[in-house]
Amino acid sequence: MTQSTLIIGAGGVAQVVAHKCAQNNDILGALHIASRTKSKCDAIIASVHEKGAMKVEGSFEAHEVDARDTAAVADLIRKTKAEIVINVGSAFVNMYVLDACIETGAAYIDTAIHEEPDKICETPPWYANYEWKKRDLCAEKGVTAILGAGFDPGVVNAFARFAIDEYMDEVTSIDIVDINAGSHGKYFATNFDPEINFREFTGVVYYWEDGQWKETEMFASGHDWDLPVVGTQRAYQSGHDEVHSLAANYPEADVRFWMGFGDHYINVFTVLKNIGLLSEHPVTTAEGLEVVPLKVVKACLPDPSSLAPNYTGKTCIGDLVKGTKNGQPAEVFVYNVADHKEAYEEVGSQGISYTAGVPPVAAAILIAKGDWDAKTMKNVEEMDPKPFFTELDRMGLPTRLLEGGLGGTDKAWND
Repeated sequence: MTQSTLIIGAGGVAQVVAHKCAQNNDILGALHIASRTKSKCDAIIASVHEKGAMKVEGSFEAHEVDARDTAAVADLIRKTKAEIVINVGSAFVNMYVLDACIETGAAYIDTAIHEEPDKICETPPWYANYEWKKRDLCAEKGVTAILGAGFDPGVVNAFARFAIDEYMDEVTSIDIVDINAGSHGKYFATNFDPEINFREFTGVVYYWEDGQWKETEMFASGHDWDLPVVGTQRAYQSGHDEVHSLAANYPEADVRFWMGFGDHYINVFTVLKNIGLLSEHPVTTAEGLEVVPLKVVKACLPDPSSLAPNYTGKTCIGDLVKGTKNGQPAEVFVYNVADHKEAYEEVGSQGISYTAGVPPVAAAILIAKGDWDAKTMKNVEEMDPKPFFTELDRMGLPTRLLEGGLGGTDKAWND
């Protein structure tokens, strides 16, 4: 059992993380949650108690911290005696929290690549710009750091590793498909932090093909995917975190990421982008007020956590992996389906937050048990996926697969 676990962040994903940590506090120990706004942490803890989520009697405390202050985060880790830190704050704080974990020896888990507010779509592979620069230091100090342990990145990385290990001698392509077939009932909204969400789609779309990085534009490459449960859905090739580690670990495979978008989302997004409202660079109003357009748009849109009560429908996220086995073509689709309403009833969050929030807690449990306590920095596909899937199954995100690819035989991963 871990002595103490610290959660950084207080958004929709943090709400899921808090509930799942509470449901597993017999393994994760005393729980702590911290953000710049302590009242948000207090509200999350209240929701945990309201749902009766604590598995065993134990403490759950809220704290205020500026996660961009490494010294303050390190002090909080020492104060709380946290052995594991689950960072689900903004991607802008990753390196500060990671540095605090390296300083204190606490294990580190995050769910996305670090970003700098004034930079979008830096040179690939993105991990090499920040996190991987600390890899040798983690190894030297014996600090476990599991990068990108959400769903995508995260579970989809494990899907790829599993498909390749179990079904192939050689891999030729990995296509990650993320479809949200749910409805939140709002005119326009994003499922997680609008600032991070829009930044993903305003820059260059990088993908790995023919052993090299290639570029395209957002919404330039679309494909109709016939998927389990959600049916045929159109998805567009997008830039995304997991492409940048999978391309490093499986350089012989083409690696692409596809995300589903409806025509309405694309139309609104295109207008916002074309008139400059998605820019991360400051502008000055006629009154002399300096503002960042992207932050103004974020302030005008619904808080993603507010979408949860009325969200209906399902998500389907999976990997179509192709290669060869015994000299013959091999193909498998490894996937998960999650339900927005079920997520809200269990933890008070919508399905996108649920799929992002459950996996880092599963990773924390595996670190606490020793399975994933790597004592160095790892991306998820570098870890054994089977214990990860076992925990995810138990925690509400079951892994299934279609042998033979889309349209193939449907079964549980461990059948």
